[in-house]
Amino acid sequence: MTRKIHIVGNWKMHQSLAEIKSFFIEIQKSKLEFPCEKWIAPQPIHISIVKDLAFTLGNVLVGAQNSSIANTGAFTGETSPQALADMGVHFTLVGHSERRSLFHENHEILNQKTLKALENNLKVIFCVGESLAENEAGRTEEIIKEQLQLGLKNVPEDKIADILIAYEPVWAIGTGKTASPEQAEEVHNMIRHYAAENLGFLSEELIILYGGSVKPANIDGLLAQANIDGALVGGASLKGADFRALCEASIKFS
Repeated sequence: MTRKIHIVGNWKMHQSLAEIKSFFIEIQKSKLEFPCEKWIAPQPIHISIVKDLAFTLGNVLVGAQNSSIANTGAFTGETSPQALADMGVHFTLVGHSERRSLFHENHEILNQKTLKALENNLKVIFCVGESLAENEAGRTEEIIKEQLQLGLKNVPEDKIADILIAYEPVWAIGTGKTASPEQAEEVHNMIRHYAAENLGFLSEELIILYGGSVKPANIDGLLAQANIDGALVGGASLKGADFRALCEASIKFS
């Protein structure tokens, strides 16, 4: 089976309209003809604009950073997964550490979001990761297994293949710190075996991304690991040149 690297840009609450246009002007210079999946999650208000610009390239898929537990209803400020699907959105993030910590989304809420997104035929990038205190206490494996077990329970068998898992050590997000490739590989290997043995995933088909201060300068060391299938990238995905450099790295490892 040919390895398929995924480079996913999580733009968070960044990018003005001018910056979005500049991003696509920059990556159009190369057409991003690299052997990897190229996904971008902009702010919800910018999804349609980014989809239109991505369409001109033909090989960049657009997703959401978050989606609701419900398709419709009195949920002011939320984003409906049904509406996302109607717009032709490809995927959504679920369980990003910022949603867990800042918005207090617990296992039950994240499970509901996952199931509702899958019901609407969205792919889900399910994020897991431990805090610095949990890491230093040697609880990384315990925390991640709990997040996977409770967040991905009751997923229909025919939807398992629509889930990607992203390991993002909370202590490495936006801090400039990065787990060493060897540290990340150890956790990814654990995730792959646990998901296959306990959650119904097919080990060889599961895509596991690393997220946490990924940049062009360190992407090679991460992708060189057997169980790291790509990256969920924050700040380094905001500039077209940087995003292109991340994608270029896939050539060596696909």
